[in-house]
Amino acid sequence: MRGLGTGAIRPREAVKAAIAAIATIAALGLFVSACATGGTGARDEGPAGSNTVVSHSATPSASPSPRDLTRMDVVQMVKDDPTIAKSVRDGLKPCVADEYPVDVSFGDVTGGTANDIVVNVMTCGDAVGVGSYVYRMKDHKYQNVFKAEEPPVYAEIDRGELVVTQQMYEKGDPVSYPSSEEVITYRWSTTRFTEVSSTHNEYSNAVGNSGTAAPNGN
Repeated sequence: MRGLGTGAIRPREAVKAAIAAIATIAALGLFVSACATGGTGARDEGPAGSNTVVSHSATPSASPSPRDLTRMDVVQMVKDDPTIAKSVRDGLKPCVADEYPVDVSFGDVTGGTANDIVVNVMTCGDAVGVGSYVYRMKDHKYQNVFKAEEPPVYAEIDRGELVVTQQMYEKGDPVSYPSSEEVITYRWSTTRFTEVSSTHNEYSNAVGNSGTAAPNGN
């Protein structure tokens, strides 16, 4: 697996710490906005609340070969994808100059004929993950076959499987300390991703606690 420039996938431990530390009310506001404006919703076709993520029959996005793709190609692919929440597409704008808040990685997670693309869309400044997507090459075009749009969320490829991490908050939680996290692993099966394992980690919010999880695997 290889990343594009500074947007390469980050180690899972660093991602978890970054998401917990930078999750803000503004990011949660973006999620509320997505629901209010009639977007696809944070849980549509995503990992939460379903054991199987149904592959999309979305209009494919025309793309060059993976080795020729640039960050801007991927950004445009996301912006043109009607299966992605309108709030995410509308909010995907440059943070500085032409620098978009998007992490992009290539890797084999569906066993296709070309590298798949894992895309994480974030907010500017806070870098809170607001959407995670997987694109698979079919008939010389990339199709969206996975999405998770409940912030803060982050997806990555781990040993050929898709791993999605999401921080969970309860009423009264400080924004710097989530109550728990869900780590769900998906495996590609013919035409769709299927959940193969999940781990729920409960965090202590005691004063001065660093947010170390006490895992409770499911």
